[in-house]
Amino acid sequence: MKIVDLCIRRPVATTMFISFLVVLGLFSYRRMAVDLFPNIDFAIVAVTTTLSGASVEEMESSVTKPLEEAINTIEGIDELTSTTSEGLTTIIVFFDLARDGDAGAQDVRDKVSSILSQLPEGTDAPIVAKFDVDSTPILSIVVSGNRDLREITEIAKKQIKEDIETQRGVGSVSLIGGLERAINIVLDTDKLAAYGLSIDRVKAAIRAQNIEIPGGRVDQGKKELILRTMGRITRAEDFRDLIVGSAQGRPLTIGDIGSVADAYVEPRNLARLDGHPAVTLIVRKQTGTNTVQVIETVKKRLAAIGSTLPSDIDIALVRDQSRFIQRSIDEVKLHLVLAGVLVSLTVMLFIANLRATLIAAVAIPTSIIATFTVMRWFDFTLNNITMLGLVLATGIVIDDAVVVLEN
Repeated sequence: MKIVDLCIRRPVATTMFISFLVVLGLFSYRRMAVDLFPNIDFAIVAVTTTLSGASVEEMESSVTKPLEEAINTIEGIDELTSTTSEGLTTIIVFFDLARDGDAGAQDVRDKVSSILSQLPEGTDAPIVAKFDVDSTPILSIVVSGNRDLREITEIAKKQIKEDIETQRGVGSVSLIGGLERAINIVLDTDKLAAYGLSIDRVKAAIRAQNIEIPGGRVDQGKKELILRTMGRITRAEDFRDLIVGSAQGRPLTIGDIGSVADAYVEPRNLARLDGHPAVTLIVRKQTGTNTVQVIETVKKRLAAIGSTLPSDIDIALVRDQSRFIQRSIDEVKLHLVLAGVLVSLTVMLFIANLRATLIAAVAIPTSIIATFTVMRWFDFTLNNITMLGLVLATGIVIDDAVVVLEN
């Protein structure tokens, strides 16, 4: 009871000490990160393997089963599931909650690396990735306009996507629904058979002649120059002149066996806004950053970018996680205030003492506000879990205040 006696004998010092804790709490509250849920490290690892052109049965027997047998020997696995499709295998490893996620991911990488030689020839290197809550999209930006979709794609990529990726807290920006430029070479199979050429030979010829390689060094007095062999083809029509073989003593070019078109990559996804083709940018944040702050930073940058874009290009936000987070936190804050008010009224009803009610009512905000200092010290965020914890703590605070007051 020495602390209680000291507080009773030194009311001014006690008031200053409590005020100091409240000021620290308010200072910490303004600098705390806001998020929907706390950053939880789930011990879940995904292994993705691709083999172009392979059937489901081949992927099952040659890729999925060897990987499962190797991964299944790792200690601490709670569940292991796999999904096999044409040319693609995905294995999800669920570890026990007590297992460290980084250590589990490293063990999976080691086991996968040990059987790479057993996988079929042409199999891409398996991608081992640990599940991260912060990797989910936080913002979706749709770019549209009265232009060709390929031109809109270039504007979204060069002027918006690359700019947003440089902003603080932004992890990655993915582009969906656009048309990426590509030089399409369409070969005539009858002509290939007539000249005795194969697709592989044509591909090898294109790869060998459309390349930029180092040319060594040249000493020029006190200077040293770096040489490059400028072998990249810059115009689509120049592909027609690439030599892929010979026939009857003359060179055989791409133009003799096919056609060349400056077109785009075959689209594999689609984005629309109000029924019209558009380009969608999916924004993901860096691990551990403030979701609301990152979104606000991106919004400010979008406002600046919008003034530099053509007048017929529109930017719309179709998914903004910060609005849901802010509304959820505001709702919990309201419940926290209502809990304090209702508890104070309950004390007034049963004790029927205004002075005791005021003392108990002051204990609630001072205790909760001071808690923000400790939360910021341990890098906690303002999320639904921590705010609900404070709501539950309101009953404990008022209970302790009444007990001390009665004593």
